[in-house]
Amino acid sequence: MYGFEAMTFNIHGGYLEAIVRGHRSGLLTAADYNNLCQCETLDDIKMHLSATEYGPYLQNEPSPLHTTTIVEKCTLKLVDEYKHMLCQATEPMSTFLEYITYGHMIDNVVLIVTGTLHERDVQELLEKCHPLGMFDSIATLAVAQNMRELYRLVLVDTPLAPYFSECITSEDLDDMNIEIMRNTLYKAYLEDFYRFCQKLGGATAEIMSDLLAFEADRRAVNITINSIGTELTRDDRRKLYSSFGLLYPYGHEELAVCEDIDQVRGVMEKYPPYQPIFSKLSYGESQMLDKAFYEEEVKRLCLSFEQQFHYGVFFAYMRLKEQEIRNLMWISECVAQNQKSRVHDSVVFIF
Repeated sequence: MYGFEAMTFNIHGGYLEAIVRGHRSGLLTAADYNNLCQCETLDDIKMHLSATEYGPYLQNEPSPLHTTTIVEKCTLKLVDEYKHMLCQATEPMSTFLEYITYGHMIDNVVLIVTGTLHERDVQELLEKCHPLGMFDSIATLAVAQNMRELYRLVLVDTPLAPYFSECITSEDLDDMNIEIMRNTLYKAYLEDFYRFCQKLGGATAEIMSDLLAFEADRRAVNITINSIGTELTRDDRRKLYSSFGLLYPYGHEELAVCEDIDQVRGVMEKYPPYQPIFSKLSYGESQMLDKAFYEEEVKRLCLSFEQQFHYGVFFAYMRLKEQEIRNLMWISECVAQNQKSRVHDSVVFIF
């Protein structure tokens, strides 16, 4: 019942909520990012990060450092924190935490399948997979020739199995099919996660509904923009949109017929929460759209910490940490490639 979480939440969730709020206080601040943006070399970045919670993870790394090493070690810290929380969690929180990783599983499946299609080495692909999305049979993905085999041989025993019902076809895998598969899986995953959160009820349902609806709407916009000028029909496009969110159902009908970025903008400006995102862009421009969406997402994720006794803080923390790792990767790449003039282009400040 809504409003009564405070009476029972701390029995099983109190310790973990305290842990996640403690982790949140360790996120890098605007001052940290300003210092990192002044760095001249990757070793300077390592020195600045040694004063943060990333210090123990980077202290034994020899020079010269590589961007991939910094990203790897920062991701390792996130994975360690996640595993600790998962070990301590009881139902239904453990299921909620597992749901958070399904997106990474989908990305890993797509990465392996695409890499195999282009005859890349499986071992090399496995190293690029996100550690939160790993599962036992992931290495055998390389043997599949079409969706049906992919499901029958590998994915039937993974949590992704129910999401595959919509995209099992006998067509051979190619780049277009794989991209449609990714979006179909994501749609099924988001809808399933949304239903699960609604079932939990209370503050968790309220906060997660907002966060997942934003994610669904962002994906709808990206699918529309990426499919402009491709052979994807309007009906195909419509099938890839999630069946919830602020844009559902009328916004989806309008997005399905958009032919260019300015038409997409026209549709989105009818929805007040998305007006500020598109007002930052000049007409015909979509390059800065990702950053504008990330900034809006970060704002919403930070707001979820203002309320207590709900699971949304775990989702928010994982997303904020992933954004922090993206920021560090961008800054490291700019420093390594001597492109310091562009260092602020893609950094999204969290606090």
